[in-house]
Amino acid sequence: MTPYTVLVLLVVAERFAELAVARRNGAWSRARGAREHGAGHYPVMVALHTAFLLGCLVEPWAADRPFLPLLGWPALALTLAAQGLRWWCIGTLGRRWHTRVLIVPDLPLVAAGPYRYLRHPNYLAVVVEGAALPLVHSAWVTALGFTLLNAALLTVRIRCENAALAPSLTLSSSAAVAAYSAPASRPGPAS
Repeated sequence: MTPYTVLVLLVVAERFAELAVARRNGAWSRARGAREHGAGHYPVMVALHTAFLLGCLVEPWAADRPFLPLLGWPALALTLAAQGLRWWCIGTLGRRWHTRVLIVPDLPLVAAGPYRYLRHPNYLAVVVEGAALPLVHSAWVTALGFTLLNAALLTVRIRCENAALAPSLTLSSSAAVAAYSAPASRPGPAS
């Protein structure tokens, strides 16, 4: 196995760890009356992320992609940074972190950790990893394909999450949706 294959398999193992955390947190949230939003796009997300990881493994081998140090090393650094950001998000949200959009009623939005600076820092980690991981071994088709498809999926996902979280804001309902859906120009409440 090449070091790149080991890296991708480590990311696969990390995904399984995420799913275990999400399963545990989902049970905690549902026991507290959480309601799921956007369940229809979840299977698409799972399929896209699975195809992404398979593409990361297959493309370098099938297309005989080389490791290019000037591309590969910075891409590796970005991949590792994305993992760090993802786990910072998971740690900050604690039991409220899920792979699904599960909202426990009457809990305030989290505004600590990376959520002090960005509304959706976990999705930034996904975007960076989606571009960087395949480029560690020059898998540019996978990087480009995932980036484009993920952009479309994140448009749906973020709209869903913003709408689901809007009642958690202390503003009136319509003002909350407008304020939370507006582009972030300064740090504020986060999902």
